[in-house]
Amino acid sequence: MNVLLVNKFHHYRAGVEGVYFKTAELLKAHGHNVVFFSMQHPENLSCVDLNAPHNILSQIRIAGRILYYMKARNNLAELLNRYPIDIAHLHDICYHISPSILHELKKRNIPVVMTLHDFKMVCTSYYMFAGGRVCVACSDGKYYMPIKKRCVKDSLAKSAIASLEMYLHHKILDIYNNIDIFISPSLFLKKKLGEAGFRKKIVHLYNFFDIKNEKGIDAGEIAGKGGRNTIIYIGRLSYEKGLYTLLDAAKLLLNKGDKIKVNIIGDGPLMSELQIKVRAEQIDNVSFLGYMKHEDLYKEIRNCIAVILPSECYENNPLSVIEAFALNKPVIGSRIGGIPELVKDNERGLTFLPGDADDLSLKIKYMVDNPEKAVEMGRNARLFVEKELNSEKHYQGLMSIYKSSIKLIRGNA
Repeated sequence: MNVLLVNKFHHYRAGVEGVYFKTAELLKAHGHNVVFFSMQHPENLSCVDLNAPHNILSQIRIAGRILYYMKARNNLAELLNRYPIDIAHLHDICYHISPSILHELKKRNIPVVMTLHDFKMVCTSYYMFAGGRVCVACSDGKYYMPIKKRCVKDSLAKSAIASLEMYLHHKILDIYNNIDIFISPSLFLKKKLGEAGFRKKIVHLYNFFDIKNEKGIDAGEIAGKGGRNTIIYIGRLSYEKGLYTLLDAAKLLLNKGDKIKVNIIGDGPLMSELQIKVRAEQIDNVSFLGYMKHEDLYKEIRNCIAVILPSECYENNPLSVIEAFALNKPVIGSRIGGIPELVKDNERGLTFLPGDADDLSLKIKYMVDNPEKAVEMGRNARLFVEKELNSEKHYQGLMSIYKSSIKLIRGNA
């Protein structure tokens, strides 16, 4: 089978790209041919930075690109003229590529599936998070709300463009109707989209982790190996991730005399603010290790007793949780979004009330004070990945979705 994989970034940047590249590796391992389509970027070619200052003419051009990027459609047409494609599998295409490519794919009767990595189908700002809290203002097609709330980068202009984009794509063109099947990596995401008024066909399929072929993962590794007093956070440093709550919890532990280290791995717009808070309040048990990937990251995971995910937004199916599980580590996660689907209390980790530093500090202390329980939960987590999130099970599910999509097209031809 010739599979077209589409994502706006073609380099490791976040969890989306991790899934995108791992899917390609999985397909190739089973003998399929993979063709990639992405935007230009400095790490492969060149890129337009939507967050950089622009003059008025540049902003108009960017707005047009977000709404309907004709160049992307034309470039895809050129690629499709050169390579025969049996099915297209889309990931994140908004803003940089735009869904203009869907018209080209459907013009050629190519089956299309799309993996949903966030709430963009019902929320202008991706996360259903605004003003420091969960937000469902756009539900049932109320796409004008971001203009009132300025929830897209706190900008009236960007929020207005995002609102216009949603009305154009969902109300006027109904352009996502050109996708045959949507793939939801969490049951929560599928349910939440339905509640918000999204009526397209969605099939649930968890993300996967290929333990056998992942570099840096030892199949015979012993659960609980590593530092007994170290907890780590892995991810983007941004407001919705609950990092202020994490720092407050670390401070509570420090003030009580608990010798527990909290290492923060990642980068993002909140980095300097978090560092200032740590220095100002002398939260000396917190360290910032910067961005890490692959084997360096796995080494840090081994050297902790648990991984923490304190998000205050609706997470989908976080790869940071799955990576921790694969390395025999339990997770302390906030009780929100798709996190509780993975982190079963007292089985594969512990959950806490989002935004509650006291509750979080108690869960961290329990994990450190009960290392034998942490080891047991880590073993359970590893078994969960081996049995439920393995690459072969994911491949079979993906092939079923691909075949259903192809059947839909042939049936309508």
